[in-house]
Amino acid sequence: MQEQSIDKALLADFGNLELLAKQVVEGFITGLHKSPFHGFSVEFAEHRIYNPGESTRHIDWKLYGRTDKLFTKKYEEETNLRCQLLIDCSSSMFFPKDAKLTKLIFSMYAAASLIELLRRQRDAVGLTIFSDQIHINSKAKSSPAHHRFLYSEMEKWYRNYDEKLKMTTNTISILHDIAELTHKRSLIVLFTDLLGNSDSVDELFQALNHLKHNKHEIVIFHVTDSKMELDLKLDNRPYQLIDMETGEKIKVQPTEIREKYVEGIRKYMNEVKLRCADYRIDFVEADINEGYHPVLIQYLLKREKMY
Repeated sequence: MQEQSIDKALLADFGNLELLAKQVVEGFITGLHKSPFHGFSVEFAEHRIYNPGESTRHIDWKLYGRTDKLFTKKYEEETNLRCQLLIDCSSSMFFPKDAKLTKLIFSMYAAASLIELLRRQRDAVGLTIFSDQIHINSKAKSSPAHHRFLYSEMEKWYRNYDEKLKMTTNTISILHDIAELTHKRSLIVLFTDLLGNSDSVDELFQALNHLKHNKHEIVIFHVTDSKMELDLKLDNRPYQLIDMETGEKIKVQPTEIREKYVEGIRKYMNEVKLRCADYRIDFVEADINEGYHPVLIQYLLKREKMY
């Protein structure tokens, strides 16, 4: 899959992010044989006694095996899919600094592409942009005016960002807030680097379980610069590393700390992946070096095969 070229200037004028999203989706939607996202069209309500002559399609055969009686499942119609996109905009998401494709730009391009995909399905989509607090939280809607609003808010947020601000993140608190604010069953898609949570994995999954308890489906795009942040592939010379969220500085020699650093970060990520599997949360490794287009299509094709 050929990577889409990235041009930071595409975000210069209002509306260009929407145009980019349409072009991206045109490029990869042809590879999908059916929708990778399905609306919650029916919801199980109750059992009722099977009447002879009815279709056997909805008979609960497991219940028949336990009771030796025929019951059918009764369903209630629900609305189409609702999706809430959550984008971490803390200072660490602006890494690598001055690069054409930062973690935040990657996340916004990917989110914009999902908005366009959901628009074509006529599904509702909302947007939350957060750091240690919620900056933007729009309810899920499906109107063209709402889609334009979402694109403009993402563009506006990036253009007006003041790099002098040291914005930390509080993903755990934000997830609890979203669980309280999102009242209808939704697909929650989170774009974050998960930095700052290595010592609070239990608390992170308590927050995610809060969303699961409310019957939301969760997808986490773990957005990283894998070479730099996970593998610490730096030249063999002294560096001064600066925490983009706190401004804290530390001098290091990569060769002296690489082995221990990589071991620690992999242990943390393996625990997150295993927990996600246990909680039935989709965990997507999103390396910005691969480009958002290949990462998205790979995940969507995988998801398509699951349904």
